Amino acid sequence: MSTDAVPDTTSGAAPGSWGEPRSRTVTWFDPMLTAAGGRERSGLETLEAIRDGVLPPPPIAALVQMDVVAVEQGRVEFRCAVDESAYNPIGVVHGGLVCTLLDTVAGCAVHSTLPQGVGYTSIELKVTYLRAVTQTSGPLTAVGTVVKPGRRVAFAEGQVLDAAGRLVATASSSLLVFPLPA
Repeated sequence: MSTDAVPDTTSGAAPGSWGEPRSRTVTWFDPMLTAAGGRERSGLETLEAIRDGVLPPPPIAALVQMDVVAVEQGRVEFRCAVDESAYNPIGVVHGGLVCTLLDTVAGCAVHSTLPQGVGYTSIELKVTYLRAVTQTSGPLTAVGTVVKPGRRVAFAEGQVLDAAGRLVATASSSLLVFPLPA
């Protein structure tokens, strides 16, 4: 297929058969404010500060429409709105959104166990998808729990439920734990 046959949608021109264009505005705050505030707090205190509006949420939260609902040491709960802006070509929510949600709750569950000055990053994430998600499935609830904390590597699990309480996906994750740079 030549590039001449592909409609130029960047200029707003699209075939009339596509209908009216749709949009969603994403607004976020300086992510370095959150990072700096996190360096002054334990992981649990950082997540509580985000939940309580003391620190701004990271930009990814606005992009994928997720919020912290509950947090305690070793366990977090997030809620995620779903709409057609996350649809893939077959008309369901892209699995990457669900994967991002699972990676987030697994990581934040571990974060909730870490002292001030210590961070984490995912080493491995295994996701099992159990059912399709559409805009009528939501909002989604994701829960992350620590399976085994560690000083170098921690392990966590996550699960995502639809609005009817049906299990949508699960994940297991290993995360590297390390001192944050000064």
